[in-house]
Amino acid sequence: METNYDLTGIILKKAYEVHTALGPGLLESTYEECLCYELSSYGLHIERQKTLPIEYKGIKIDNGYRLDIVVENKVVIELKSVDALLPVHTAQLLTYLKLSHIKYGLLINFNVQSLKDGIKRYIM
Repeated sequence: METNYDLTGIILKKAYEVHTALGPGLLESTYEECLCYELSSYGLHIERQKTLPIEYKGIKIDNGYRLDIVVENKVVIELKSVDALLPVHTAQLLTYLKLSHIKYGLLINFNVQSLKDGIKRYIM
């Protein structure tokens, strides 16, 4: 059984493969499609654009929040293709982790020359 650290390592390895093949400057949806393909091909269970309902005072609200990719129900991946990651991107991922009750998150910005400059890991 893989640890969560191993799992995030596999995810990042696959993200590097995608970035190396495609480079920066494409739409987020392109990177998402390719990363999902790589993770599925590796044998990981993924959920793409997973609905995240909000519970507020005992009522469930579906406002269309979606997690980009959830891997093995253990890691939330939030993908970006932006000039720079902003604090709001971090806040978004941290909120998604809190609401989904998933402990591990990766924020990956593919719009960088070197992918290592576009990766942030979070643990709740």
